[in-house]
Amino acid sequence: MARLNPLSRVRPWRAAVLLVAGLYFLVPLASSAWFTLDVPGQGLTLSSYTQIFSAEGFTSSLLLSLGLAAATVVLSLLLTLPAALAVRLSGSARLRAVLEVVCTLPLVVPPVALVAGIGTVLKWGPEQLATTPLYATFVAVQNPSFPLVLVFAYVVMALPFTYRSLDAGLRALDVRTLVEAARDLGASWPRAVVTVVLPNLRTAMLNASFLALALVLGEFTAASLLGFQPFAVWIVQASGANAQLSVAVSLLSLVLTWALLLALTGLARNRTSSRKDSR
Repeated sequence: MARLNPLSRVRPWRAAVLLVAGLYFLVPLASSAWFTLDVPGQGLTLSSYTQIFSAEGFTSSLLLSLGLAAATVVLSLLLTLPAALAVRLSGSARLRAVLEVVCTLPLVVPPVALVAGIGTVLKWGPEQLATTPLYATFVAVQNPSFPLVLVFAYVVMALPFTYRSLDAGLRALDVRTLVEAARDLGASWPRAVVTVVLPNLRTAMLNASFLALALVLGEFTAASLLGFQPFAVWIVQASGANAQLSVAVSLLSLVLTWALLLALTGLARNRTSSRKDSR
């Protein structure tokens, strides 16, 4: 008797799971898109989307969110990557456990509590340090045109996701062997890390960057409670005047996030293929 291929039993279930998952994500998106296109009294129209770019505050809030996202990504990588590399190269299990606890601690602290603490410090600082040079620092980090305090808050919120992405990339590599081989060939410590380790962590860094980017573009609590208006806060404020415009902007934000994800993925693939071709 001919034996049945086990894959023939798995494929129908796989197709069913993918179909259910696709419907779960696509049906709400399709309903939202239909809501923005079907305007009462006008029929199907793109007026909700054409109004986006002329809406007051759209460009400034979007550019602010993109700037905050770029600063958050850079600062997150500058803080997390050296620490993760140092712990991995040291081989200390205790240090690794301490770093993991510290990096995952923001998952335990609610964003509202974190922002309440930041707000208390920002109110306390100018009153207590008015006669010191630090007063100007407290004022500078709250500049509405580019609030650095939001960057610091976003770095803390993104820390668990950034660390997990980088840690997964480091676990897939024998970092100590790569560095020792580069050192034996005459490379210095900085050159060994930059030219040998970091290229092998490109995918992990791109994943960490995308997670931080998605968090910043969709974060509302910290910015709203601290009184700033990035893109997510502007969407909520715009929804009070025009619900269809708000949904259209939300869909545009989702498309923008996916476009950035595809761009990062394509960049990683192109660099990987170029390295293979050069070899």
